Amino acid sequence: MRTLLIGVDSGTQSTKVLVVNARDGKVLASAAQAYGLIPNLPPGAKEQHPQTWRDATARALKAALRAAKASASEVVAIGVSGQQHGFVPLDAKGEVIRPAKLWCDTATMAECDEITAKLGGLKQTIRALGNAVLPGFTASKILWLKKNEPKHFQKLATVLLPHDYLNFWLTGERVMEYGDASGTALLDVRKRKWSQAALEAIDTGLADKLPPLIASDEPAGKLSAATAKELGLNAGVLVSAGGGDNMMGAIGTGNTSAGVITASFGTSGTIYACAEKPVVDPEGEIAAFCDSTNRWLPLLCTMNVTTATEMMRRAAGWSHETFSAKVARVPAGSGGLILLPYLEGERTPNVPAGTGVLLGVNQRTYAPEFLARAAMEGVTLGMNYGLRRLAELGVKPAQIRATGGGAKSRAWRQIMADVFNTEVVTLKVSEGAAYGAALQALWCWRRQAGEKVGIAEITGEFIEVNKSETAQPKRGNVEIYREAQALQDEMSSSLREVFIRHRRLIT
Repeated sequence: MRTLLIGVDSGTQSTKVLVVNARDGKVLASAAQAYGLIPNLPPGAKEQHPQTWRDATARALKAALRAAKASASEVVAIGVSGQQHGFVPLDAKGEVIRPAKLWCDTATMAECDEITAKLGGLKQTIRALGNAVLPGFTASKILWLKKNEPKHFQKLATVLLPHDYLNFWLTGERVMEYGDASGTALLDVRKRKWSQAALEAIDTGLADKLPPLIASDEPAGKLSAATAKELGLNAGVLVSAGGGDNMMGAIGTGNTSAGVITASFGTSGTIYACAEKPVVDPEGEIAAFCDSTNRWLPLLCTMNVTTATEMMRRAAGWSHETFSAKVARVPAGSGGLILLPYLEGERTPNVPAGTGVLLGVNQRTYAPEFLARAAMEGVTLGMNYGLRRLAELGVKPAQIRATGGGAKSRAWRQIMADVFNTEVVTLKVSEGAAYGAALQALWCWRRQAGEKVGIAEITGEFIEVNKSETAQPKRGNVEIYREAQALQDEMSSSLREVFIRHRRLIT
């Protein structure tokens, strides 16, 4: 009989499930279910029904088990990765009160300012939390509910994040682990404790609505009989602490020791590293998160990556393969066409009212292939803004491990290497977050069995680099992108007030 693990990655656009052999780390089967956001919301508002995640997880999990020809008795542990920062409000009975406000919701700028002011300004806020209070984080969403939907706030009994909610559905337990909790802007990341000052800035009773915190190697609980029946599994299967998608992506890309940097090119873009101590940015641009291995994860996040490239691809009516081929035929720099990719606002740098801007439009560059390459370059330059900030804080890349949909494109990997001026590699298992969730489940299961195994031992044994997909920077392109970076940075700075006035216009 095989010993199997299930890794779940519940994202913004889809849920992916992997079935992994615990003995050798091989992925035996995978399945996915796509979904969208609630349509026709006001500008800046991004929401989903948590039931959508449950339904998608159930369908994808059962499909993956069928594909692996797995029996219920073979499955020993489940790990869940979820989109970070989303606010899932539960009542006392464990029912969802209203749809979840997501990480990409930028409608809470006023609440961010209010919390920051109550904490004494930006410097005092970073001193209290290790992080700034940004619209993407959970804290402002809770205050938004209190101010805008007081009847719903009165029913609030438990604050959960998306992956916590799926753990609650699986086990019946309401808990939160340090990695995902650090993305709420409610946790003092240095002490790994809730910040009383931040809680009171929102509501004096908020502390009672937060679940217990657990370490990354602890189980969230065991699979309940009711959910086991729904999934076709046996009750009692161990469910690990899980974590946010970036924390799980770190595990799934072997980013479990100092020196490795991961870049995830998905709906959003993230770059992060493993650190033995907190890396706090006094400017608040780099997030000083905890990771899901009981250490820390300095991270930058940009909100618009494949959203921008997919917009261009769909407008041209191309397949992904055609899109990548067209991009490869356009010279580096796209003839001076530069995209500022703040389609849904931006987090790094913090420009929540931002929107997309194209510089360099003329009769030559206003063509599908130039727009396509400008989108790839623009979002990569946007991520490089944060990578340079990470370097200023002492976190410098020797190699970047690329993951997510963008990493599948050869043309895009070369753009990454040229913009970052660093070697870029991919991994044999491309679904980093789902794979990381499965490996964390393995770590938890083995520790529960009495083994004193470290997560780095597991990732070192199972994670392999795709040597054939390595991209090295080209000196000429590096210089072109250095100039383009300076222009994009200046566009970002000079348009801040224009963005605010534009948001007022469309609102």
